[in-house]
Amino acid sequence: MTNSGKPLPRQLANLTSIRQVTDLTDHPVLDDLDVALLTNLNRYPRIGDLELSRMTSVARATVHSRLRRLQELGVIASWAPDIDTRSAGFPVQAFVTLEIAQGALDDVEAHLAAIPEVLEAYVTTGSSDVLCKIATASHSQLQETLVRLNCSPMVVRSTSVVVLSVRIERRVLPLLAHRSGAANRPPAYRRASPRPPAPG
Repeated sequence: MTNSGKPLPRQLANLTSIRQVTDLTDHPVLDDLDVALLTNLNRYPRIGDLELSRMTSVARATVHSRLRRLQELGVIASWAPDIDTRSAGFPVQAFVTLEIAQGALDDVEAHLAAIPEVLEAYVTTGSSDVLCKIATASHSQLQETLVRLNCSPMVVRSTSVVVLSVRIERRVLPLLAHRSGAANRPPAYRRASPRPPAPG
């Protein structure tokens, strides 16, 4: 059951090891300062608390407490670098939908995790059960990866589509800004154009 009392779709009903999908409607809405901090961190990943406080015109202690809160909430999930798979030598990308055998949805996670070309995997509603994102170095490697995906008896059927070009890269900030109201009502501390942090 979801937090709202509605039953989960068939694909989600028996999940144990795969990360659960939860109702996030009770999570706090980020305010304009949160979005401003995240925007500057995204723009200047190596920026420090002091420079962030200058750019947002709030106390350094406020910046520190806000960033700690964002980490505790899981909004800032990691400080690790954002690695571009294409630049790293894996320019061929594809999305693959999998139809899983009845009762085997939990077990398929280990099969997918053992294939390094599988970057992400999601349980979904609809005619298929799992959606995977794949990256490979070549089309021949993509074909080999698809064969490995299908060799499992847990996978009944798969459908793949190859990415030809990327029109919109993965993005989060416009969504956060829209929800917080920052997109339509810039806060006072962002109206003045902040100076970028000093190099080094």
